[in-house]
Order: sequence, then structure tokens, then C-alpha cells
Amino acid sequence: MKKSNLEKFYNEKITNNLFGELKVSNKMEVPKLNKIVLNMGLGDAKDNKNSLQQALEELSLITGQKPIIRKSKKAISNFKIRENDPVGISVTLRRKKMYEFLERFIAIVSPRIRDFRGFSQKGFDGMGNYNFGLNEQVVFPEINYDKVNAIRGLNLTFVTSTQDDASAFKLLKAFGFPFREPTNNQD
Repeated sequence: MKKSNLEKFYNEKITNNLFGELKVSNKMEVPKLNKIVLNMGLGDAKDNKNSLQQALEELSLITGQKPIIRKSKKAISNFKIRENDPVGISVTLRRKKMYEFLERFIAIVSPRIRDFRGFSQKGFDGMGNYNFGLNEQVVFPEINYDKVNAIRGLNLTFVTSTQDDASAFKLLKAFGFPFREPTNNQD
């Protein structure tokens, strides 16, 4: 199986650089990217089946993989949700598809985000994972803007093998992930 350019770069360059920089005792302790999870919440999915179908098609175009429909676990009367109503969709990318998606995301999608100055460094969860949201799915080149019936946001989670945020930050930075430089008044 042919490896993507980013996976080769990780195996040949990033592991050696992080091995020295993080001062770990074994190469197997060098942090790695385990998976990327994309979630799209759909508040109108129970009423509008067309919206659910369109979101499924868009997320499968973006990732190259069929999304899973997420259903509510219990009924919430204030939100008019019954148990097992569809509330969102998600995709988990691993191995080759994960590296290909990350490469496209860094090189093509990030520059297309409106008013983009980099991602915040506050998105780490304390366990070495990085989360952030996108306001619109049309920043992905796979989406045809003329066929979009509604602008939907999505959440991306980058899950790493490390348990601390500093190592995860260094790993994502080594991949070329566009982080915003912290300033005194915002990050």
C-alpha cells in the first residue's frame, strides 16, 4: 500500500525531530496522530430528511468515507427531540485517509477559510487532543457551492497518542498545522 507524502514525512523527518526535541527514551514514545474525527450537528434532521441526506453526501465527499448517523440517546421535550431521532453525523479517519485529509486540509482548506489568521492554541483538551470548529462546509473544494442548500458548520478533532498538550502541539506544528501566534490580549 502506497503511503501519502505526509505519512512519509512523518516517518522520515518528524519522528526523528520530535525524538530529539521531546527527549523521550524510546522512538515508540514519539507522539503520533491516531485519528481525525469530523462531526456535523443537524438540528433539523428529524424534520427535514433532505437536509440529512445532503449533509451525508457532503461529508462523504469531504472525507471519502461514508458518515455514521448519530441518534439521540434520550428524549428532550424542550428541544422536541425523541429518543433515536437523528441529531448529527460523524466520520472517523484513520491511517492513509487520515494523512491524505490532513494534507489537503493544511494545504488547500485552511487558506480558503474567510478571515483566517491561524487556529487558536486554546483548542487542546488537556489529554493531547485538539478540537476546533469550522463555520461553513463550503471551504472544502469538494463541495459545489451551487448545490448547497444550507451552510452547516462542523467540528474537527485531532486525536494523538500523547497525553499532554505540549507534545501534541509540537506534533501538529511539525505537520505544518497553521496555528495563530499567541498575543497578550487574545490567546
